[in-house]
Amino acid sequence: MTYKTIDTSEYPAQFTDKSQRLQQLLSPYYKGELELHESPRTHYRMRAEFRVWHEQDDLYYIMFNPETREKIRMDEFVPGAHLINTLMKAVRDYVIDKPILRNKLFQVDFLTTTTNEAVISCLYHKQLDTEWEQAAEQMHTALSSLTDKLGLIGRARKQKHVIGTDEVVECLNIGDRHWKTVQTENAFTQPNAEINKQMITWAINSVGTAKHDLLELYCGNGNFTLPLSTQFEHVLATEISKRSVASAQLATEMNGINNVEFIRMSSEEFSEALKGDIEKRRLQNIDLMSYDFGTVLVDPPRAGLDDLTLDVVSQYQRILYISCNPETLIRNIDDLSDQFTVTKAALFDQFPYTHHIEAGVLLERKEG
Repeated sequence: MTYKTIDTSEYPAQFTDKSQRLQQLLSPYYKGELELHESPRTHYRMRAEFRVWHEQDDLYYIMFNPETREKIRMDEFVPGAHLINTLMKAVRDYVIDKPILRNKLFQVDFLTTTTNEAVISCLYHKQLDTEWEQAAEQMHTALSSLTDKLGLIGRARKQKHVIGTDEVVECLNIGDRHWKTVQTENAFTQPNAEINKQMITWAINSVGTAKHDLLELYCGNGNFTLPLSTQFEHVLATEISKRSVASAQLATEMNGINNVEFIRMSSEEFSEALKGDIEKRRLQNIDLMSYDFGTVLVDPPRAGLDDLTLDVVSQYQRILYISCNPETLIRNIDDLSDQFTVTKAALFDQFPYTHHIEAGVLLERKEG
């Protein structure tokens, strides 16, 4: 089966269906206008993963139909950024007649930016030796002219070989400022750059300028943290991924921000520490009592907020909640509905042509 090109004429109806669905889910808690943020129709994804199919002398990318598991040949990927499509062809054409690079290659991942930087990851069912490294160096040289900065990574069981770099720097223009973030291979990043800009802008507009501090849970690489730091006195942000925290700290320096602290802890651990239930070594240099938290930002995984974290966030005046799963978002809103009112809500079409919905809500404490 060959990849079916996107029919962009179907997008308006699909987007309307999503907005109606989210409006209906929110209706018991929110009667206001839902802010709608449409995605570009094509070339909106900045990262993609493809399996590699070997068929005699041919070699091509595939994806699997999630319903039938039928393989779909991918000679192009219209949702992917233009740079992804350029690199897809370049990698395939380069390795197809080079046994050292082609043999046992089963997956290729692409991470790109709007600033024309990229990391290509080649995954193998074999151990990578010196001969492979030499061939990969030549491939890196051959493809480097296609980008402003290129990293090439070889991965195999317990192996990771990096040629050039394993991270890129994205730069997003938000308001009157250019914000740099560090994105690392194999770490979470927002896949739709244009929608990401709209999400950050919405978050800034929703919280306004506050004379208190921001607590952020699940901060990742500081995607929301750094732009929002201009709206608050101080920011304390937590994240479990060591690499993401390192990326966030590096981006803090690159952007000249000096009012943000990061802690490498899960939201559950931090919630326990905040309540005084446990002592954590990673909090030794953090003076929690010096913070005046009034707003908390959460961007949890699909499972939503656990009971402990819900209890902690309910202590503050405002909760800015970014969600990739409307069902768990609604469940958490219901848990908070006795104390909080939803005052703003938005739909961000992070994944067009799919059923996935990304939403944002602002919950504010009820008077009295």
